[in-house]
Amino acid sequence: MRTARVQDLLGLLHGWYPPDQAEEWDNVGLQVGEATAAVEKLMIALDPSAAAVAAASAAGARLLVTHHPLLFKPLRRLTPDDPVGGVIWTAVRDGVAIAAAHTNLDVAADGLNRWLAARLDLLEAVPLQPAVGHLVKLAVFVPTAHAESVADALFAGGAGQIGAYDQCSFRVAGTGTFRPGPGTAPFIGEAGRREQVEEVRLETIVPQRRLPRVLEKMLKAHPYEEVAYDLVPLANELPGVGLGRIGRLAEPVALAAFAARVKAALGCSSLRLVGVPERTVAKVAVCGGSGAGLIHEARRRGAEVLVTGDVKYHEARLAEDLGIALLDAGHFATERLAVEELAERFRAGAAERGWRLDVVVFEGDRDPFVVY
Repeated sequence: MRTARVQDLLGLLHGWYPPDQAEEWDNVGLQVGEATAAVEKLMIALDPSAAAVAAASAAGARLLVTHHPLLFKPLRRLTPDDPVGGVIWTAVRDGVAIAAAHTNLDVAADGLNRWLAARLDLLEAVPLQPAVGHLVKLAVFVPTAHAESVADALFAGGAGQIGAYDQCSFRVAGTGTFRPGPGTAPFIGEAGRREQVEEVRLETIVPQRRLPRVLEKMLKAHPYEEVAYDLVPLANELPGVGLGRIGRLAEPVALAAFAARVKAALGCSSLRLVGVPERTVAKVAVCGGSGAGLIHEARRRGAEVLVTGDVKYHEARLAEDLGIALLDAGHFATERLAVEELAERFRAGAAERGWRLDVVVFEGDRDPFVVY
């Protein structure tokens, strides 16, 4: 077994939760630390708090992966007496790297909101607000005899993935024409003479983040001196990716009874209910953390109740006006489940790769709110 490095574990994290699927305002990935540092113990926490960093250091964990990022905006100064600066100061001093998976974890097909929907026993759950974009259609024109080798290069670079299918492409035969200019060294033909060549238009799909690598491999494999290709940004929905989830309960239930079920499933000491407790609900939307911005979308999709956290007064009034119930279980309770789920993913990922890695969770995470 070999020891993993910070960058190895980030590779796993980014493979599951691509950084380009995070919101533009978000800051995910490595926040503090050295990418090449060896990691034999990894700690998972909800927040990059001073207590979490201290616990990681005491446990010998050289990487702390959190849901919430430590850094959202540039620092004007770095001093140990500042709340954020103090965490950075301690982490660097003790050799603890810090990385985050935030909104990219929220929207992932197998991420926080899928886990939340599963915890509440929702059936047929799908994204409440599907994600779009991040995909590019690549079409390249290749001499027929070289189509397979160029396709292999594209696939090796990460092109051609559609859901659970890989190496996806489309090909159509045609005739390409060109006239090499002075000083060229054409693969086919000669300078100054127009050529006609039997070619294949080879199309595939590429995630935006993988485009540089795919193009590099394509250009290396292609026999032509000048390669003709098109890049077309797509607005397709990403399969299974999006904010929140919406699904149904196995049986309709009174809102009050469902609230009790949510409270028990999430282990929260209390929750806030907006709506008529006796009302029957069957179609449920969820969004971990702060999801009240999805009230309109949840109502439009036919949800009778939205489970989330951080609901404000006027958002509650809006829900009343729209006729959709709300269950505010709190930011902490609707996201805390991600910690153990992430730990399990890292354990499985390390075992598959033969890495010597102990994965632990920070036991000191607590909801900052106490209800009297």
